[in-house]
Amino acid sequence: MSWGFLRDLLSGVNKYSTGIGRIWVAVVFIFRLLIYIVAAENIWKYEHDEFECNIKQPGCENVCFDHFFPVSHISLWALQLIMVSTPSLLVVFHVAYRENREKHHNQKLYRSVGEIDGGLLCTYLTSLILKTGFEIVFLFLFYKLYNGFKVPRLVKCDIRPCPNTVECYISKPTEKMIFLYFLVATSCLCIVLNLSELSYLIFK
Repeated sequence: MSWGFLRDLLSGVNKYSTGIGRIWVAVVFIFRLLIYIVAAENIWKYEHDEFECNIKQPGCENVCFDHFFPVSHISLWALQLIMVSTPSLLVVFHVAYRENREKHHNQKLYRSVGEIDGGLLCTYLTSLILKTGFEIVFLFLFYKLYNGFKVPRLVKCDIRPCPNTVECYISKPTEKMIFLYFLVATSCLCIVLNLSELSYLIFK
């Protein structure tokens, strides 16, 4: 897919955000989207091909890989990026609705089209709640699917059609674990930023 669309979406919302919201956009764009495109995607690119077991029983390696990696880290990370960014569309649509209403009535109905007040404030708060919710859900998914935020060097598998307990080796486990920790850290930072912006707007 074209990540340019996601970049344009985040840039479009940026002008309606508070200072904290602009920091969130910078974190998502620089520390998540660019890291994903430049580095992380290549690390997991051949993870299935580089997953090796000490037996060549037909089908054994495939079922072991599927057992320990039910969803690819990189696919789940991409889905997380998309899901935490899409609530921003609510703000874009609301502002477009405001602009369309003013054009339709041929008069100024709002003090400022991009100002966060009234209905737009509710939409903005809803988008923050959704973004925070998606971040927490995906962190939980990562934790449950991979038994914590670790990438082991060696995994043991005894699932059929493997004839006995088979030892399988994951390629570049240290490098993958570093990027996984980086993912978790940036997700937690985004949650803190979203909650801070939510508190700021409510108590302002």
